Amino acid sequence: MSLLTTPDLLEVIRKKAIQNRARVAIGIRDPTKKIITSAEEAHDKGFAEVILVGDQQQIASLGTHLEIVGTDEPETVIIDLLVSGYVDAAVRGTARASDTLAYLKRTLRMEKLHRVALLTTADGTPFFIAPVGIDEGEELADKMEFARLGSEHIRRFGIEPVLGILSGGRMGDLGRNSRVDHTLAEGEFIVNRLQEMGIKARHYTILIEDAIKEANFILAPDGISGNLIFRTLVFLGCGDGMGAPVLMDKYVFVDTSRVGGHYTKAIMVAGALANMNKSRG
Repeated sequence: MSLLTTPDLLEVIRKKAIQNRARVAIGIRDPTKKIITSAEEAHDKGFAEVILVGDQQQIASLGTHLEIVGTDEPETVIIDLLVSGYVDAAVRGTARASDTLAYLKRTLRMEKLHRVALLTTADGTPFFIAPVGIDEGEELADKMEFARLGSEHIRRFGIEPVLGILSGGRMGDLGRNSRVDHTLAEGEFIVNRLQEMGIKARHYTILIEDAIKEANFILAPDGISGNLIFRTLVFLGCGDGMGAPVLMDKYVFVDTSRVGGHYTKAIMVAGALANMNKSRG
């Protein structure tokens, strides 16, 4: 089992985005020059035709050549633009997370959202990770759904998914903590089920440092630990985050963190996925 190198994976995404040059809306709340510049960079590099969605006066005061859709509610308008077909994909940007995701669920009548984040380590190793939402992956069935949907999503990039399943301790830690015991048992079960489904998977227990050497899709024990892995890597460990696409067939929505303020790569991912959705439809 081996992971594609960063140039391989990112080059696939870059080329697919440029081939499509999809119309991508990004939510802008409390705009800064850094945010606008990152959107312009995605536009100018040909990753997408970027539309800024937010307060018209605030955005225009910073100066930009991009189209602006003026609104006081970017959380809802980016979803409305997506569902109406005015844009091919949407990126949350700095729109509020809870309001945006709740409106997305309500508009598309989805009971649950499943997101898979694309990250790179400090040395440039790319990998997908889920769950990353603090309210995601609490139940075994939900984690299995993340593994199944995430694997289908990764295959859209022309990559064979290789799952590294994490749990709360080593096998030798059995009996020390009931919660850890539960995660270890779930890890073993998930691997067996995935292998029965023809998906490559291995239980790495708590050894994420070993999993990253072989797997390209990390399945965290739950959304809280997945979110902590993401934040520790991206905000403390010199890694990089490129957004977390919501796993859907018809629409493309890439979730992002409001921390950092750089959205070029998230827009690139959205543009690439819009291209693949068109190819599928």
